Amino acid sequence: MKKLFVFSGLSLTLISCNANYGSYPTRTTYPTGSANSTASTEREYAELSKTYKPETADVLNDLLNADSPSNPRTSISVENQSRCNMVLTVSGNGFFKKIPIASGKIGYTMVPKNQNYRLSGMLCNASYQTTKFISTSYSIKIRN
Repeated sequence: MKKLFVFSGLSLTLISCNANYGSYPTRTTYPTGSANSTASTEREYAELSKTYKPETADVLNDLLNADSPSNPRTSISVENQSRCNMVLTVSGNGFFKKIPIASGKIGYTMVPKNQNYRLSGMLCNASYQTTKFISTSYSIKIRN
């Protein structure tokens, strides 16, 4: 009986120690394609806007030196011409980034050249998806 009590006390102590040493913070995911997708996108946009750091100097340098073959990276810029905020997901071979883009604003990032990238996001309850091979700076305007 004494062994059972010690074992159960030890197991309760181990269960209550929920330390998360050395791990990465969990990524919040939001549902898409449902009736509340605008609200989900707005929540994700607000969350990302708090910590997002744009690569303004790098993108401007890329645009001004557009044909620089020595630079292994190039820029993607997206102008949001809709009435809704959006979160653009850019993913490629070993690359993943979410960019919050306010209504009427431009979002941008630097990506490695000569790769296929999937650009996707929700815009006023409409899904946007495209795949592009990016070898030089790429710009697109999105509206609903």
